[in-house]
Amino acid sequence: MRTEAAKRVELVFSLFDANGNGVIDSDDFDLMTGRVLEAAAASDDGARAAVRAAFRRYWTTLATELDANGDGVITLDEFRPFVLDPERFGPTITEFAEALSTVGDPDRDGLIERPLFVSLMTAIGFEEANIHALFDAFAPDAEDRITVATWATGIEDYYAPDMAGIPGDHLVAARV
Repeated sequence: MRTEAAKRVELVFSLFDANGNGVIDSDDFDLMTGRVLEAAAASDDGARAAVRAAFRRYWTTLATELDANGDGVITLDEFRPFVLDPERFGPTITEFAEALSTVGDPDRDGLIERPLFVSLMTAIGFEEANIHALFDAFAPDAEDRITVATWATGIEDYYAPDMAGIPGDHLVAARV
């Protein structure tokens, strides 16, 4: 596993620990889902339902694969190797990437405007300066938009254990 990938996973773990208790549990996913859906208020019911389902599948996959003792929580040590295993977690990430990027396109024109992108990523918990750096790394068009496909691919790349130098690395970079 590349160092960059390990840093990305540790950041995701800290963000998914939405209630800050040091572990990930179902309540964390409910909190995160609520925040994202609030930021995606302009999206249609289908897109919002897809995001809700993607977050639920993310949690269910983690709980099924990692919670061997049935205590309902996932630690960082349990989370780290699993989330970077494309064989075990790839389909869940693909569903999550498609749902999140689609909810960023409420007018269904295939493009995501910076303000909504920033709102959604802030709802997840990323730092605003890093969100802007990520958006810029996606090479927005002259009207400051990126494609849905670009964001979906960026999300999938973020979870790839062998990727480095990707736009998603901006999310873990210390901003000055």
